[in-house]
Amino acid sequence: MIEITVNGEARQVEEPLTVAELLTRYGIHDRMVVVEHNGEIVPRGRFGAEKLRAFDNLEIVQMMAGG
Repeated sequence: MIEITVNGEARQVEEPLTVAELLTRYGIHDRMVVVEHNGEIVPRGRFGAEKLRAFDNLEIVQMMAGG
């Protein structure tokens, strides 16, 4: 298990884990988010290759539709 921070909250996750796997675990559709990993925006096409490591920081912003 490793500790990462997701939107300011510490989380324990199994290693190895990619951004795509983390989104799936939380039931978040990858087309509806912007992900920042350690201060850098992750292109959607790299979600499956972007590996998470201990003490990484993620910000996940979900797009909302409506009016």
